[in-house]
Amino acid sequence: MADSTLITDSINSIETEAGIAEATVKPHLVLALDYGVKKMGMALGNTITETARAFDILAMNNGQPDWDNLLGIIKVWGVSKVVVGLPLNMDGSSSMLSKRAHKFARRLAHRIMEQHLPVVVSLCDERLTSVAAREIAWENGWIQHERDPIDDISACILMSTYFADPNSSIAIDAIKTD
Repeated sequence: MADSTLITDSINSIETEAGIAEATVKPHLVLALDYGVKKMGMALGNTITETARAFDILAMNNGQPDWDNLLGIIKVWGVSKVVVGLPLNMDGSSSMLSKRAHKFARRLAHRIMEQHLPVVVSLCDERLTSVAAREIAWENGWIQHERDPIDDISACILMSTYFADPNSSIAIDAIKTD
């Protein structure tokens, strides 16, 4: 239901001088979430420039966010897609954290549906985003200590991965539950 609403809302017809209608797609805001048990990095990106910017790091309570705050961010910013990072093992197998991230994404999709928001929730492989984020943060002087948070930078890298290949993400409603 959300997919058809999103597509319908995103296409406008423009009449050209020749009287022929052309379809144009509106830009969409995408929220990337670097899921964690203690904190979750957030980045915002748009589909026109396909760029991302670090947004925030949310505190998590044993893997659970402040749902009202998270849903409020999605509503206020007009997010049309949420990409949740899936922390797989290097061999592609599931880890305990990836199972929790998957469960979080399902819960988020359910809460979004309850709010009647036209938002798609997808999972995207996030292997090595934290390693790359820490490297980038050190090189640019954004962090001073090894333990400084880089979760929002990881979310930016996740967003870049998504923009590089949007088909690599899997919509949460297309995933069979365990």
